[in-house]
Amino acid sequence: MKRPVMTISPDIGPDRIAGWYIFNTWLQKQWGHPVRLELFPSFQQQRAAIQRDEIGIIYANPFDAAMLVREKGFKAIAAAVGKSDEVVLAVHAESPIKRIEDLPITCRAAMTEAPDVNTISAILLEPADITRQTLQTVTADTYVVVAKLVLQGKVDVGFFLAEAYDGLSRVVRSQLRELLRSQIHDIRHILLVEPQLHVEYETLRTILAKMSSDVKGRDALANLGFVDWELLQQEDTEFMIDLMDTLVT
Repeated sequence: MKRPVMTISPDIGPDRIAGWYIFNTWLQKQWGHPVRLELFPSFQQQRAAIQRDEIGIIYANPFDAAMLVREKGFKAIAAAVGKSDEVVLAVHAESPIKRIEDLPITCRAAMTEAPDVNTISAILLEPADITRQTLQTVTADTYVVVAKLVLQGKVDVGFFLAEAYDGLSRVVRSQLRELLRSQIHDIRHILLVEPQLHVEYETLRTILAKMSSDVKGRDALANLGFVDWELLQQEDTEFMIDLMDTLVT
C-alpha cells in the first residue's frame, strides 16, 4: 500500500494543528502504516490536490465532504462526538446593529473561504432581505482577520465558525457582540478515506472506536479538542449531504 496523505480542512484553527500531528503519530502506530500529514493554506489548493487524487484521508468540512463522497467515492468513517458546525454572526460591540433585521441590504461582511460557514451565514441574513447579489464580501485568510476587519469598521458583520469565534482571545471577544448563533446541529466535519483505502475501512473504524480507551489515544483526542469519535453509517453521511444540498439551493 502506498503511503497515504492525510489532510484537514483549512478552516481548522491554528491552535489545533499540533493536535493533528499528534493524532497522525498515534494513528500510524495503531494502524501499522506510515501516513504523511499535509496541510494546505487554502481551500483552493486543497481541492486541487483532491482533484489530482493525492489525498487518502481527510477531515473535511461538510461542504467538501459532499463533493468527496459523491464525486470522488470517499467513504465517511467518523465524526467528533458532540461537535457540529454552527456559525456566529458578530458585529462590533458598539455597533448600532442589534438584530439581523438592522443590517443594511447592501451589507458588508467579512468571511473566510469556509463554504459551509458562508452558506449558513448567508441564510441567516435572509430576514434582512440580504441576498447573494446585494451582499458585499471581504475574504480573509483567518477568523482572527475577520474579527480585525469587524473591529476596524471595514465591514458591518463577520461570519465565524462558532468554535473559532469561541476560541478568539478574551480581549478580542470583549470588543465584539454576537448577533446570532445557528442551531442546526446536523452539519459537521467528518473523517473520510479515498476509494483505494476502502479495504482498510473496517480496520480504521475499529482503531478509532478504541481510541478513547487508550491512554495516548485520549491524550491525542484532548489535543484535537475532541471527547471521542462517533462512527458514522452511510445513511448518516447521506442525510448530512442532502441537508447541505437543501441549504445551498
